[in-house]
Amino acid sequence: MIIIDDKYISDELVEEQFVCNLSACKGACCVAGDCGAPLDKDETKILKKIYPKIKSYLRQEGIEEIERTGTNTTDKEYGYVTPIVNNGICAYASIDDHGIVGCGIEKAYNDGVVDYKKPISCHLYPIRITKYESFEAVNYDRWDICKPACKNGRSLKVPVYRFLKEAITRKYGTEFYEVLDKIATKKY
Repeated sequence: MIIIDDKYISDELVEEQFVCNLSACKGACCVAGDCGAPLDKDETKILKKIYPKIKSYLRQEGIEEIERTGTNTTDKEYGYVTPIVNNGICAYASIDDHGIVGCGIEKAYNDGVVDYKKPISCHLYPIRITKYESFEAVNYDRWDICKPACKNGRSLKVPVYRFLKEAITRKYGTEFYEVLDKIATKKY
């Protein structure tokens, strides 16, 4: 385990390899699961604010679900989450011409329409963070749908934390990532 400030980081973030392989999984993480993507309270406000700007990037059924339930819903385990359509695909998902599911919010971000990339829980995946009273547990989440990403990561020799450098930096800052990288490089 690596401890930085009040973050307890699983060794698996350094030991396991991972690089998304969207041509193999087709963005299944945006489709499968028990609920929508977990959201921080601040993100619920952001989604409400940017929804009119990102609406044109979403599928019609996603728009209908958001307008029926709101820009976020709640889940017993995760709290605030993104809405999902028919107990499946995220309401914010888009599908490209190759059948690959992506994030409509991220597409709007990439086009410069909004300055919010996507929910941090999505950006960090396969990292899952559990908040406790005095610390955060930063863990690697194994999911069968990500087997192609694990295989891809092994062939490219990219540890989970390096693949997620941008997301980790977004969540915890540059200094945090640099400390993590320094510890990981020495330890492993």
